[in-house]
Amino acid sequence: QVQLVESGGGLVQPGGSLRLSCAVSGFTLEYYAIGWFRQAPGKGREGVSFISSADGSTQYADSVKGRFTISRDNAKNTVYLQMDSLKPEDTAKYFCAASDGIISDRPTDYNFWGPGTQVTVSS
Repeated sequence: QVQLVESGGGLVQPGGSLRLSCAVSGFTLEYYAIGWFRQAPGKGREGVSFISSADGSTQYADSVKGRFTISRDNAKNTVYLQMDSLKPEDTAKYFCAASDGIISDRPTDYNFWGPGTQVTVSS
């Protein structure tokens, strides 16, 4: 059974940091590209960061470039999103997703999704 489970969300003050984890099971992580997406209330799902299966290359949305870092540990079947210098506009529910294709920022290119974890940035 394919499963992705996000963890690490919470409430943090502006300027703070969080590390999200995406634990996967039921498939071999190294063969899948992984994306992190977020969705704020009343808004569409936005691509945040992506990491390829082949060479571990990464992509970031302009809004998080220089502040977020995506990484993967295939041996632990886990993908991470380190989020630093958090801003109130980063508040959203964060989802990880797996794609058996190439790296992509389009939600429709992803086959499997986790239930999400809430990140709230507020003083």
